[in-house]
Amino acid sequence: MTDTYVPRGGRLRLGAVDGDLRVDRDARIEVDGRVAVRGHADFEGNVDVDGDLACRSLRAAEGELNVRGALTVEESLKGDDAAVLVAGELKAGSVDVDRRLRVGGPASATSFEVGGTLEGRGTLTAQRVSVGGRFQLDGKLTAGEVEAGGVIEIHDFEIERLEAGGSISIGGGVIRRGVEVGGRFRADGPLEYGSIEAGGFAELRRSAKGGSIEVGGFFTAREDLTFTSLEIGGIGEIGGSGKGESVEVGGRMEVGAALDVSGPIEVGGSLRVRESLHAGSLEVGGQFEARRAVIDHRAEVDGTVATEQGLKAEELEVGRKAKVRGPIVARRIRIEDKASVEDVYGGEVQIGDKASARRVVAEVVRVARGASVDEVVYRDRVEIAPDARLRAPPQQVGTLPPAPL
Repeated sequence: MTDTYVPRGGRLRLGAVDGDLRVDRDARIEVDGRVAVRGHADFEGNVDVDGDLACRSLRAAEGELNVRGALTVEESLKGDDAAVLVAGELKAGSVDVDRRLRVGGPASATSFEVGGTLEGRGTLTAQRVSVGGRFQLDGKLTAGEVEAGGVIEIHDFEIERLEAGGSISIGGGVIRRGVEVGGRFRADGPLEYGSIEAGGFAELRRSAKGGSIEVGGFFTAREDLTFTSLEIGGIGEIGGSGKGESVEVGGRMEVGAALDVSGPIEVGGSLRVRESLHAGSLEVGGQFEARRAVIDHRAEVDGTVATEQGLKAEELEVGRKAKVRGPIVARRIRIEDKASVEDVYGGEVQIGDKASARRVVAEVVRVARGASVDEVVYRDRVEIAPDARLRAPPQQVGTLPPAPL
């Protein structure tokens, strides 16, 4: 085999190279069809290749390699303190470029590792993509692990996992395992996801379906959202309906339509559901508001609850000084001291010291000292403390009036 050397500042027209190719800085390679290097290609400093280039392996060092056509590397492409610019298609076994990689056509390799910036105008296919700074791709991304220390901007994708230290902006596609971002996450298209974890801000502009979501700051889903668990530390919003397994709200959250959760909902701050709520259990430490709420098991209110059509649960506890507006319905209801409720329907209802209720309809009713109740309708038994205040005597009936829920 015969090696070929192009000296510094040289200009040479090449076609087939039987051995290795070594090119010094500020040189220019003119191309007859394409440069086909049987062995290794080594470029030092700034070098221009005016057409297609193919080789077994390639190294660019301390400068910018500009390939004005397609680049095919059977094994490894390395850029040591270098930038690699490819106008056409890039195919390589593996890619490791320190400074910058820009590809005008489709790109494929087992792995892409870029220390600075990776820019692609076409599609990109890889098992792993790792970028130290910014990763931007116009075409479809098909990959396993994708990570960037700074910013990721992709549009169409089918990937396993996505991670960025700064921000992620995506179109629509599939992320099978999950997304993790330190700052801001935004999806402009329909999204299927395994999980989403954002330290600052997350926005889903179209419908999304997947697993767990955890956002430390602000969260917005403009359309319908399906999830397993949803945990919002700051402020959250679902523009359409929400469906999942559990919800935890530390700050404030609003749902534009219905919310259906098979497991627990914990509200430390406030939750507003414009239509109906269904949940396995409900715990309200702050404020909760809905048109109606149906809870399969236990509901616990330590703050404020307001419904138009009512709150129904298997068991319901209204904590000390808590307030409930709208009817409440449960098999067993306990209203703690100094709490305030309106109409109550239950099997067994207990009203604590200095608590107040408007109307109580139940099988068994117990009213503690200092409590105030406008009306009591019972079927089996009533116990009224001597200093409790009732506007009318308790009324016993054979059949209780129906509950609103």
